[in-house]
Amino acid sequence: MIRPFIKGLALSELFFREAVKPILADRFPNLIYSAARLDRGSDVLGYDTPRSTDHGWGPRLQLFVSEADYERHRAEMVRVLSETLPYEIHGYPTHFDKPDIGDAALTEIESGPVTHGVTIHTVRSFFVEYLGHDPRDGLAVTDWLTFPEQRLRTIASGRVFHDGLGELESIRESVRYYPRDLWLYLLAGQWRRIDQEEPFMGRCGEVGDELGSRLLAARLVREVMKLCFLMERQYAPYSKWFGTAFAELKCAPTFRPIFERVLNAQTWPERERHLSAAYEAAAEQRNGLGITPPLPAQVSSFHDRPYQVIHSGQFVETIQAAITDAAVRQLPLNLGSVDQFVDSTDVLDDTERARKLEVMYQKDV
Repeated sequence: MIRPFIKGLALSELFFREAVKPILADRFPNLIYSAARLDRGSDVLGYDTPRSTDHGWGPRLQLFVSEADYERHRAEMVRVLSETLPYEIHGYPTHFDKPDIGDAALTEIESGPVTHGVTIHTVRSFFVEYLGHDPRDGLAVTDWLTFPEQRLRTIASGRVFHDGLGELESIRESVRYYPRDLWLYLLAGQWRRIDQEEPFMGRCGEVGDELGSRLLAARLVREVMKLCFLMERQYAPYSKWFGTAFAELKCAPTFRPIFERVLNAQTWPERERHLSAAYEAAAEQRNGLGITPPLPAQVSSFHDRPYQVIHSGQFVETIQAAITDAAVRQLPLNLGSVDQFVDSTDVLDDTERARKLEVMYQKDV
């Protein structure tokens, strides 16, 4: 069936307002609940396209109820919705071809119960499963640092359709972005990642290792991109949408042409010239944050070697010196968040595993 494409978040809100909400009002008139899409998915990030509709996409939402109503009504709510939801909403089926909605596809049916995309939670059960912690219990520095950024971004970019419980919006506000001193800690850690490798691209090129030089240049471009997210106080998504989200940053018109020239360069000196422009632009932006007195924003030689670097260590040290929070100052230097020292989907997409990395923030480990 050919139908006009509706962005997933918009479709889910239509589904709630025109289908789910009326059923709840009729069958559960005294129920106090909230409704939202805050979980994973390209649609929650706002990046879904018609290609996204082949699996895990469609009219979906989470309903949140009290602990007592969860025990009392959850099973009945699932059954009633399955038996009474319409078979389509704005031309899209409401039925998925299997219960595991993440891998399921929308399928048209004409009779029988609907395998729908409405999941029912308490506020605590959802956030404990999705983040590994209920933000209402307070947020320690290690909580923040072991929440994968992708999860925080979906909570920030998702949508609350109804907040009868009066808790979702306040939770979203509480995790809108890292507290100031944790932000400084992450900024310092990101400059440190650049500091560790900035002379290597030229060294590889100098010995004729063009492949190694290209790989390092690409790594450094990614590190500067991540730095840009931090400087604009935006959570970065995972790799599939990293470039798409970067293009939305205020600084993207400055940096994107530079990065493209770095990645298209055919020789290491050309590559170095464009990377130098990226470093200098990042240093200027960093100075504009006003978190410390301005520092030199021009590249120069790496000690007595000819490779041009921004000397990122200077930014690391001055940013660390600006941290005043005692708990943050006790963290291991330069480690950063889980996203800064782990590059495994099997960790970053597994809340339980990511949360176990709290041990990394013990200085004697």
